[in-house]
Amino acid sequence: MIVGLIVNPVAGLGGAVALKGSDGPDIQARALALGAVPRAAERAAVALRALRARRPDVLVRTVAGPMGEDSARAAGVPYRLAHRPAATAGAASTGAADTRAAVAALGDVDLLLFAGGDGTARDVLDAAPRPPVLGIPAGVKVYSGCFALGPAAAGATAAGFDGRTVGAEVVDLDEEGHRAGLVGARLYGTLRVPAARERLSGRKTGSSAAPPGSAESIARAVVAGMRPGTAYALGPGATTLAVGRALGLALTPLGVDVVRDGALLAPDVTEHRLHAIAMSQVTHGVLSVIGGQGFVIGRGNQQFSPRVLATLAGVVVLATQQKLAALGGRPLLVDSGDPRADAAFEGHVRVVTGHRESVLYRIGPASEELS
Repeated sequence: MIVGLIVNPVAGLGGAVALKGSDGPDIQARALALGAVPRAAERAAVALRALRARRPDVLVRTVAGPMGEDSARAAGVPYRLAHRPAATAGAASTGAADTRAAVAALGDVDLLLFAGGDGTARDVLDAAPRPPVLGIPAGVKVYSGCFALGPAAAGATAAGFDGRTVGAEVVDLDEEGHRAGLVGARLYGTLRVPAARERLSGRKTGSSAAPPGSAESIARAVVAGMRPGTAYALGPGATTLAVGRALGLALTPLGVDVVRDGALLAPDVTEHRLHAIAMSQVTHGVLSVIGGQGFVIGRGNQQFSPRVLATLAGVVVLATQQKLAALGGRPLLVDSGDPRADAAFEGHVRVVTGHRESVLYRIGPASEELS
């Protein structure tokens, strides 16, 4: 089995430092200056380990340096270089053109894996890949349907690939508009991916199907349950914005804001700032569910890192009944990047669905290797 691998080494840089994305050299440089740590290579290595555990005969064809070779070496899988980008000196030296060139160079593999986010998926789509592809989620924005649930699921899916494919949509947000609170996604096209729906994250869907007042009803319940002197870190999402409105506060549309006693304690916090707050006082996380995917942690809210999750006094999960019903019984998902942190959520979580309304719903780690 010959599998191609492309890694976008700067994917996900902007998440933990509250930049809402990683597209563009200026944002990447700013993220690194703020202390962001690249994670895409590590997540690609996790996928390769899961792949080789099931297919010892696999050969990886990849790109020199941080665009794949480093991950193959870390995973201990046999590999061959198929392409050498113009610059391989460091993570910040590669761009969209390098991704497109790598796709062209890897046209004769059985399956092409790529680690990144929606921006990387767009670059792969633009290059018109010949083989089927599968995304290893590593970006801030992972709303397209061409990604596996997590890195281990990507490796397991690649190992079991039997040639059958389905179309998966590639969507992306304009990051400048994204940072300004304009959250509309645009459909760019479709990619052929393995026909393994249970291991694919699916495309993010909006909340338009929810009846009017649903978010406000949930918000009233959350505000009524807030304790004096306790901090609440409100993650991104339309439902958490409604919590802000119920408090009379204008929250950051796609950021994490911390409130206490009805007032804004810290707006648009980074992971570092959120950890400092949680270490200094009792803090709860308030997180909404991504429609169509079921993710609670790890998609657009990387400020809730493993060390932050370990410090929080608790987590409140919000979702409309319609959003839960649309999951068709699939569990809510956690993908913090640390299997031990994710495993702490294994079981059931109480989801606030309205004023004086809640349900117990199954939740588990996206890193769980499916049989």
